[in-house]
Amino acid sequence: MAILNRIAEFHPEITAWRRDLHAHPELLFDVHRTAASVAEKLKAFGCDEVVPGIGRTGVVGVIKGRKAADGGRARTIGLRADMDALPIEEATGLPYKSTIPGKMHACGHDGHTAMLLGAAKYLAETRNFAGTAVVIFQPAEEGGGGGKLMVGDGMMERFGIDEVYGMHNYPGIPAGHFAMRVGPIMAAADHLMIEIEGRGGHAARPHLAVDPILVGAQIVSQLQSIVSRNVDPLESGVVSICVFQAGSTDNVIPQKALLRGTCRSLTDEVRDLLEKRVGEVVDGVAKLHGASAKLTYNRGYPVTRNHPDQTAFAASIAAEIAGPERVDDNVVPVMGAEDFSYMLNARPGAFIFVGNGDSAGLHHPAYDFNDDIIPAGSSYWARLVEKALPA
Repeated sequence: MAILNRIAEFHPEITAWRRDLHAHPELLFDVHRTAASVAEKLKAFGCDEVVPGIGRTGVVGVIKGRKAADGGRARTIGLRADMDALPIEEATGLPYKSTIPGKMHACGHDGHTAMLLGAAKYLAETRNFAGTAVVIFQPAEEGGGGGKLMVGDGMMERFGIDEVYGMHNYPGIPAGHFAMRVGPIMAAADHLMIEIEGRGGHAARPHLAVDPILVGAQIVSQLQSIVSRNVDPLESGVVSICVFQAGSTDNVIPQKALLRGTCRSLTDEVRDLLEKRVGEVVDGVAKLHGASAKLTYNRGYPVTRNHPDQTAFAASIAAEIAGPERVDDNVVPVMGAEDFSYMLNARPGAFIFVGNGDSAGLHHPAYDFNDDIIPAGSSYWARLVEKALPA
């Protein structure tokens, strides 16, 4: 592996940063300690500008290369890491485990932040590039849409960002390997809530009631026909009902039931189809049984879609760092979602996975970021800037 020697020297320090972040997880936009630590380090590195409060609690650092570009306007490359944790009780037993009950870095955002800080330290020290590197530390990736707020705050225009790149660790991919693909790499995530109202009654006299539990069960079953019978078999879609709430005792048919779930898709066409068919199924099944049902369908994160030229460039940098045999440039898309999608909708760029090795899965109480991959991740960021903005 072509790990940058200077970053290899930083490895113990970056690991210490990562473990401190892991011990002090914060949720959504409430990342005040994390953001303050990031801003303090960026200032200590000598960044030309450190701006907090982008997207409420995001932090942006600006590092200018020491050499002039060859003609024309110097380009600006954005690098993004996420900072927030999850509302999960940690079950690792590690010496640096979470000190806050019910909160845990179970997705590796502590590692993402630490790796980008390592790259920022290197870039601020060497400045062997022509142009500007903008390091972006984002809050609220886990459901809060912090990426959307940072874009909405005018981040791309304010800092003159031309291209933007993101990275996420991936359990199951060998440690330090990289994976990406052109086009959709992660799914759109939409949220649905179904409020069913029937007619309550005695469990022994169901013929006098309209059972919302039966209606809900039929809706759950019929929703599964959308992907199997309406979506092109060569396309991808997911409809999952994850909450079913109804009733309070064993001899009363309740008046109401509540369902909640998610729809996932990799194209705008499938996304539109899922929303349309969910509405038709919910309405039709409820009417069939003499009940009423209200569907609330909210579109969440859009598809994370990699741009061709930037993905090819990212793959070349990954191959330089890890070796071509350790880079998969046509990885299968993931039906999870990412709000880096908002940044890719605003600017061309690419989202890449770095292997976390044989670890517990993301969002699992036993998950831990693999500190051994820090040099690969930080070196990738640093070389990407140096190659994108050659001196």
